[in-house]
Amino acid sequence: MAQLMPISEWFQKKEKYVQITPKTEKRPMPDGIWSKCAECGEIIYQKELVKNLWVCPKCDFHYKLAACDRLNILLDEGKSDEFDASLSSADPLKFEAEKTYIESLNQSREKTGLNDAVITVKGKIDSRNVIMAIMDFRFIGGSMGSVVGEKVTRAVEMAIKNKLPLVIVSSSGGARMQEGMLSLMQMAKTSAAIARFKKTGLPYISVLTNPTTGGVTASFASLGDIIIAEPQALVGFAGPRVIEKTIRQKLPKDFQKAEFMLGYGQIDLVVHRKDLKATISKLINFFTGELR
Repeated sequence: MAQLMPISEWFQKKEKYVQITPKTEKRPMPDGIWSKCAECGEIIYQKELVKNLWVCPKCDFHYKLAACDRLNILLDEGKSDEFDASLSSADPLKFEAEKTYIESLNQSREKTGLNDAVITVKGKIDSRNVIMAIMDFRFIGGSMGSVVGEKVTRAVEMAIKNKLPLVIVSSSGGARMQEGMLSLMQMAKTSAAIARFKKTGLPYISVLTNPTTGGVTASFASLGDIIIAEPQALVGFAGPRVIEKTIRQKLPKDFQKAEFMLGYGQIDLVVHRKDLKATISKLINFFTGELR
């Protein structure tokens, strides 16, 4: 005869047993396989991103590019002859903050492989020789110090000497505070060089990428015969947050973005990165009377 359970045990709390599956070991994701879009959060296969010229395939967000990547996109076969590569900044003010200016320079040189925030080259766009200066935001925020101003000026003079079109691709947070007044002087210096170039009748095409602000915007970046910007690039002198705090008013949506600036006549064209080389080529041919 089966033994009956006492009634008192019916009301006792019974322990619940759960079957535990053994934990599987998580494998670390190798670096450089996937990227997360800074704009929409989409997870993108790195090779697809590179193939798409570092533009998000979902939201069209344009990533910042290193100067060497710009060269590969804009110049025929990515080939160029660099000049003035050895110029590098000194520390005339013996600047010190959280770290010294020399430390900032050395860290940026190690990170980018560049001596300063701009490279200047002679190359070809659709078989047409051009002089090009390309800024690199990775180097102290693409800030313009004495070397950037000198290299841009020399690039302009090279274009004048060789009677070649000039293309400057800007990406900058503004003047380099570590060089004080010497940095601010580069605005006048580069603007004067562009004024001399204008007398040749050759085209100067200015390309603004995200971000182009401060003294660069207030000088050579805004002096192009044609000013092109990439989609959604931030373009202005002071940043939106600084302006809002100063005027104590809410700014319009997309204030200082490329499309906003186009609507107010501050730039001439907003061009997708994949169309940038072809657009520059057509403009050069138009200005030089060599329509194709």
